[in-house]
Amino acid sequence: MGRRRWWVGHVGEEGQATVEAAVLIPTVMVVLALLLQPAMLLYTRAVMSGAAAEGARLATTATYDEEVSLVDSYVRRRLRAVPDVACFHEGGADAWNVSVEQDGNRVRVCVVGHARPLPLMGVTAGLVGQMDGEGVLLSAKVERSTRAEWVGGDYGDWIAAWG
Repeated sequence: MGRRRWWVGHVGEEGQATVEAAVLIPTVMVVLALLLQPAMLLYTRAVMSGAAAEGARLATTATYDEEVSLVDSYVRRRLRAVPDVACFHEGGADAWNVSVEQDGNRVRVCVVGHARPLPLMGVTAGLVGQMDGEGVLLSAKVERSTRAEWVGGDYGDWIAAWG
């Protein structure tokens, strides 16, 4: 009778850890989902911005329509860094809308895509107004000058100077 059992002092605390886990696990999962979706969308947006910037840099040297179409394929190849998962980008490689425009001394590259948000983020993105019928609207636009403003004259003047 002199020995005590190890569970005698813990009467009424047997299910406490189970109840705490039942409350804590869903809470942690919701917080994780709320942090994960913006990270996925920011990654996609960063890749889009980088691809548009490099496409604009490449388009500043393009002189013919054939070269402009090469800029489009170059930007699309860079966009392959985005995983083909609906949370990152929906629709596959052909779903990107890439436009390359040359207007005199300016070059514009615009990349538009969609992502399907997780359920909690869909409500938040809808309230912000960044959603359309296809999902969360992601876009990146880069505009560059083909020549610095401080450079005077035109191409013919520069060629004549080196004559």
